[in-house]
Amino acid sequence: MKFIVARQNPVTVLPTDLEPTDAELAALEAEMSVVSAEVELLDALIALLDRPASEFDARRIRRAHNRVLSARRDLANWQGPKEAA
Repeated sequence: MKFIVARQNPVTVLPTDLEPTDAELAALEAEMSVVSAEVELLDALIALLDRPASEFDARRIRRAHNRVLSARRDLANWQGPKEAA
């Protein structure tokens, strides 16, 4: 059996610790509310692909859209973690 291996060194050397920093994890956590709200809106819109919208569906979409706007506003106003001095 022949093994296929690279004969060249990698172009860029990767750092040994590829774990995200605390600031990166905090930013991801802050963005999760926007992602969750957008998924909820998408679920509401997908439910209407095969049937006409009722009053209940319109209310569900309106509320989901408002949650997306609120989550985006909160993310835009988010200050991030404070660094220790």
